[in-house]
Order: sequence, then C-alpha cells, then structure tokens
Amino acid sequence: MHPAWREFRDELSATTTRIFAYLGGLAVIAVTVLLVFTPPDEERAGEQPFRSDWVTVERPFRAFALTIPEFAQPNPDYAIQRHASGGGRRDLMSWGSDDAPRSRLMIEIYRPGTETGGFGDAASEVAIRTAALGGPYPLQAAPAIDSKFGPFDSFDFVAGPDGQQRQCLGFMRAFEEPRLAIIGWHCRASLEIVDRGVLACAFERLSLVMAASEPKVTELFAKAERQRKPCGQKTSVLARLSNTLRHDWLAAPAMPKLRGQIAAK
Repeated sequence: MHPAWREFRDELSATTTRIFAYLGGLAVIAVTVLLVFTPPDEERAGEQPFRSDWVTVERPFRAFALTIPEFAQPNPDYAIQRHASGGGRRDLMSWGSDDAPRSRLMIEIYRPGTETGGFGDAASEVAIRTAALGGPYPLQAAPAIDSKFGPFDSFDFVAGPDGQQRQCLGFMRAFEEPRLAIIGWHCRASLEIVDRGVLACAFERLSLVMAASEPKVTELFAKAERQRKPCGQKTSVLARLSNTLRHDWLAAPAMPKLRGQIAAK
C-alpha cells in the first residue's frame, strides 16, 4: 500500500475514535444533568394544574327552587356541575358568602351518573362538603330533622380554623329510587346554636321546577309535596301563641278563680 494511503487510513481511524469518544462523553453529561435536575414523579405531578372531575355549567337551567324569606338574601346563588366522565349532576344552591358576617346555607341535590362511588354514607358525604368551609371537620351525630322527604341525618360541627369560628349543622337525605341525595350544611355567623327550624322549613319549601327527562324525580317530589307541613310565619305565630298560653297556665295560682254560678257558691 502506498505510504500516503496508509497515513490517510491511520488518520481517519484516529479521528473516528476521537469523535465517538466525544459523543460518549456528551451522552454521559446529558444523562447526569437529567438525573440531577429532573424532579421526582411526585413533584412533577404536583406541578401539574389541578383538574377537577366536575365541570361548572355556564348557563344553568334551574331544576329546583327554594326561597327563604328569613335570610337577608332570600333567593340563592345557583350553580350546576356535571361530572366530566360519569355524567352525574349537582345542583348547588347557596346563601351568604365567606366575607359576610351572616348565616350561610348550602343545599346540593346530587344525581349520580356512572362515576365511581356515587354517594356513600351521610357522615362521609357531609364531611366532603365541609371543604367549602375550610374542612373537612370532625362531625358529631345530631337528632334527625323531619321533613316532607322523610328524616334527614344531621351532624353538628364547628367550622373556621382561621379564628372566625361558626357553629354549623350538616345534613343529608338519600334515595335509592330515584338515585338522588340532598346534602348540605347550615352555619351561623358565630358560635350561636343553629336554628334547626330554619332547615326544616327549607326542606318543606324545596320544590322541583323541571325534570322532564327524569319522571322518577318528578314522582318523588310530587309524593313529598303531598306530605308537606306548614312552616314559616304562620308556624312562628302559632308557636308564640302556644308558648304564651303555656306560660300563663304555669304562672296561674294553684286554685284559679272560677266564674259563673259555681264561683258564687
């Protein structure tokens, strides 16, 4: 072989070897950088924006109605949420706000779809809803609240870990046919006792506006309406009258003065 070709071959072989050596070094450096600066899977998951399974409907058509004259805001703020995959629906009615030093009330009518879980026991479902108040909070079982829908399970709890504590009462009533639950909470502005009568009246006033595609829901509310009890101003007047009569009777002397001919004897 000619000496020039031999020299060219040797030079090419040496150059190729150096190139592969450089590339190998760069690969090692790149892998090292990735291992050092790439966060673990848990951190990457935390950096991703939160995606809720529930999507708020922009223009909700109200399926339920409830007006509470005793509240400063008689008519509620109304929102509807749909489950992104299961199709479940939540109709949310709320009175009051975080920055207002007044009573607050939230009532949710939940109609589950095919999403996993649906709704569980009353205590766990109420605890989940207290997240809107900064919870979940520990619940204490309270006496049931009677209504046209039947008895509501209820739970006492105190909300407000930031120092502005509120006395609250959570509640739930579930139905298997149709698959539906009425869930929510009522909180006072402070640690005053929650007036259970306000909730009882709210349940009696809750009505169906539109559920044409769900005849079983229509049937449920029609049946409940036939069992509706009077409440509100008339009930309050009767209660005051009853308390007055009871007070007069207890304050009366042991031998009250009688009238008519018997008293004359």
